[in-house]
Amino acid sequence: MKPLFNILSFAKSLWRYYVVIGVFTVLLSILTLLQPLFIGWVIDEIRKGTGTNMRYVLLLAVLIFVIDVAVTVFSNIGGYYGDQLSLKLNRLLSRRYFAHLLELPQSYYDTELTGTIINRLNRSINQITDFVQMMSNAFLQFLFSTVFMLVIVAYYSWPTALIMLTIYPIYIWLTTRSSAKWQAWQGEKNQALDLATGRFGEVINQVKVVKSFIGQRLELRHFDQQYKKALDVNKPQSKYWHTHDIYRRIVLGILFFLIYLYIFYEGARGRLTPGAVVTLVLYAMQIRIPIFTISMLVDRTQRAIADSKDYFEVMRLEPTITDKPAAPALRIKKGAITFRDVVFRYTSDKPVLKGVDLAIKPHTKVALVGESGEGKTTLTNLLLRLYQPTGGTIEIDGQNIMDVTQASLRRQIGVVFQEPALFSGTVRENIAYGRPEATDAEIIQAARDANAHEFIEKLEHGYDTTIGERGVRLSGGQKQRVAIARALLKNAPILILDEATSSLDSRSEQLVQEALERLMKSRTTLIIAHRLSTVQHVDQIVTLKDGRIDEIGSPKQLARTGGIYAQLLALQNQKPGDQRDTGLKAFDMAEK
Repeated sequence: MKPLFNILSFAKSLWRYYVVIGVFTVLLSILTLLQPLFIGWVIDEIRKGTGTNMRYVLLLAVLIFVIDVAVTVFSNIGGYYGDQLSLKLNRLLSRRYFAHLLELPQSYYDTELTGTIINRLNRSINQITDFVQMMSNAFLQFLFSTVFMLVIVAYYSWPTALIMLTIYPIYIWLTTRSSAKWQAWQGEKNQALDLATGRFGEVINQVKVVKSFIGQRLELRHFDQQYKKALDVNKPQSKYWHTHDIYRRIVLGILFFLIYLYIFYEGARGRLTPGAVVTLVLYAMQIRIPIFTISMLVDRTQRAIADSKDYFEVMRLEPTITDKPAAPALRIKKGAITFRDVVFRYTSDKPVLKGVDLAIKPHTKVALVGESGEGKTTLTNLLLRLYQPTGGTIEIDGQNIMDVTQASLRRQIGVVFQEPALFSGTVRENIAYGRPEATDAEIIQAARDANAHEFIEKLEHGYDTTIGERGVRLSGGQKQRVAIARALLKNAPILILDEATSSLDSRSEQLVQEALERLMKSRTTLIIAHRLSTVQHVDQIVTLKDGRIDEIGSPKQLARTGGIYAQLLALQNQKPGDQRDTGLKAFDMAEK
């Protein structure tokens, strides 16, 4: 029952809609049950032949017509509020899921496919919305129709009402017997479908790679395999459900056979009038609808529980990175950064960082150099608190970043990634992302400083041009300059630069490098270096080896120590060949 309470508790804020829908459902139940009663009265009246009270019959006919019209109007009013409830509930559940996902740490996204996250949302919300609509509509109609109908039937024939009453527990018991096994199959099916749609989303995001490596058949085969797993589960699941449904309906048919037999027998013995017989038969036919509703209720409930399981598991995840109660905002006067004995591991395996001690002076440019996997990006992720240190502390101007709010910390840090992270909106929206309240003049000035204004003005709609998903309508250099303009507009005193020029042509590189020089001016900058030319112009180089700092010094100092930087310079001076290229590649470095 706990999953049901989870679903209902999430939807409790929409209680006003439930009340309105419930009122119209009750009215519909009453009106629907009055029609067989009136028809019975008409039959008993016209049996009198010439003594029939025609005004009475006409009145009943008019009432039947009015009920028919009222049912039409009330059902549509209820349907209208049901539509509003559905979309509002969809919005509520989607927003809570989205808000919760945004609070989860980066480590959650390291192990989840984007398509799986989205598919989990769509599947869960569709089933939860369907279930809540059913509970507020079909369940109430089932409840009130059953109660009212049994009361009227009991008035005519209490044995008939008693037989009808026994149908419900028997049918419910037969239906719930198949529930647990069905849900287990549904879980397997959802897992396969999540893998299929997860991969689907990943392929669509990287379709250029798929086509370049002629991977279409491979991806289709992978997609088909996951769907085949779902189909393999669906066959026994569907067979199991429908086989049990045959048993249920046969039992139901036997019970209704007994009901009809008893009604006809009582009518033949004269204990029921013809009108009463017709009324009871009509009610017996009507009562099949709420009984079959039980099957629908169980089916929808099963689906809601099974399909929302992953949703609620995600919602129960606690964010591992949270602000301390009453945490103050970070205040930066200089921009000094200090790593004190920082240890970090992504999992229970060996740590990536093993006691890093590093002091970065304000307004200096510091390049992080080391082989792949030595922790260069990890250091910057820890500074942003995308992850928490396993041990040690990180301070900015003497303030432990664990003691200040995450929002104030990230507000003081600008980031330019190696791969520009742009959204599918307009150029203006992307530049203003870090400071949405910025004026048009400030946005344009940031674009000028990033060497982006000239090309933006030439776009079809200028700053209002939609750039497509991940900025696909812009070139690599254009995307980088928009990303730099975004960082310039944010105007944060600390900058993290995952060097953004390593894959650009010479002209674009020059424009981007000029923009980066403006961006780095008067800021404390951490550079994840990918170009030797960049490393040669920083204030300080920090080399990482085996999860520890190997050397710290200026380019001139480290060029003479024989350490990592000196080795890179030596590689650069070698003749082009596999040995040099392999050596540079190990350090994520390019020649320039």
